[in-house]
Amino acid sequence: MAAFHYELPSNRIAMTPLVNRDASKLLVRKNKKIEHSSYQHLPDFLPSNCMMVFNNTRVIAARLRFKKSTGGEIEIFLLEPTDGNYESLNNLEQSSWKCLVGGAKKWKNNELLQVSSDIHNNKLQAQLVSKKDDHCLINFQWSSGLPFEKIISDTGKIPLPPYIKREATEDDQHRYQTVYAAHEGSVAAPTAGLHFTESLINKLSAKGIEHSFVTLHVGAGTFKPVTATFIGEHDMHEEYFQVNIGLISQLANTDKTIVSVGTTSLRTLESIYWIAVKAIRNKDNGFTSNNNLGQWEHLSLSEELLPTRAEAFQQLKELMNENAIESIAGHTGICIAPGYAFKVANALITNFHQPQSTLLLIISAIMGDEWRSMYANALENEYRFLSYGDGSLLFIDDKE
Repeated sequence: MAAFHYELPSNRIAMTPLVNRDASKLLVRKNKKIEHSSYQHLPDFLPSNCMMVFNNTRVIAARLRFKKSTGGEIEIFLLEPTDGNYESLNNLEQSSWKCLVGGAKKWKNNELLQVSSDIHNNKLQAQLVSKKDDHCLINFQWSSGLPFEKIISDTGKIPLPPYIKREATEDDQHRYQTVYAAHEGSVAAPTAGLHFTESLINKLSAKGIEHSFVTLHVGAGTFKPVTATFIGEHDMHEEYFQVNIGLISQLANTDKTIVSVGTTSLRTLESIYWIAVKAIRNKDNGFTSNNNLGQWEHLSLSEELLPTRAEAFQQLKELMNENAIESIAGHTGICIAPGYAFKVANALITNFHQPQSTLLLIISAIMGDEWRSMYANALENEYRFLSYGDGSLLFIDDKE
């Protein structure tokens, strides 16, 4: 991992968004050349025969602050539903979640905590069920009859990245969401999408560029630093995804350039390919809508002859139709690192990432060691880095 370090000056980290989303700078790397532009001009750099894939997850108000009867404060950070089923955001009375807890030592088992909101007269109670090595299990209860997503929206805060040392503002409630966010569940934004406006999406459509959506709920693990000496020793976080048969059909019947908007969309697309490979090889054992992919599972799957993108998705679509399945969902822990051969995506739109992060590994998998000169170029040209920062358009297989 030492090979993926670079010096990131603190004054290059964006702490707030620009006034206009699509005014962000855009570094374009194509044909081994770098151009500097802005997102407003993105359509100029994309061929008309391409399809863009966005992640339409929506960030939830995952930061909740509760008061103890003694007056002390406990902060609870929602991670994911205990059973992995995000339908629990629609629960009307109780919901069980894996959480991070600030001040967990001060919280006794079975002690009820409560937070109230003036909005809708909400009162939310939290009960500590158990403490695990890296999270706590907490049961939430309320009696207003509203869905849990609405309860936390009224009582919680949008979770800004941990390096942004300030309270989330009313502006963040809007700007730390994409304009196309639809399905609640993320605790971090799919930040490449933050640059897009309805006007920009319309410009892309006017050029004949298709767009489609996946859903991947971004977890707090996206900010987890890699502390291992070697990539293979890092325990990759898993994230929930869902993809419908409409996108599978599009991927089966197109030779268009697939442009992934964000590393989360990229991980989802690549994961679906490998899940298709597994389904094809194990079709005699029955196919279900629930599918998971392990961190290095793609390596063992690569030991046999692999289908093309079109072949994999065509056969996956047929299996879904045979079993009357409209969408597939699961958790992916895929780790895309240098040496990875991309199976679906042809280009990636993404922000500039932290040193020694798993996201930077993806950039290196695309560019090889040339990521260093690109990042140096971005720093020299005063690009803003990380979640609220500027971005890049990278074409895959565009390296020596």
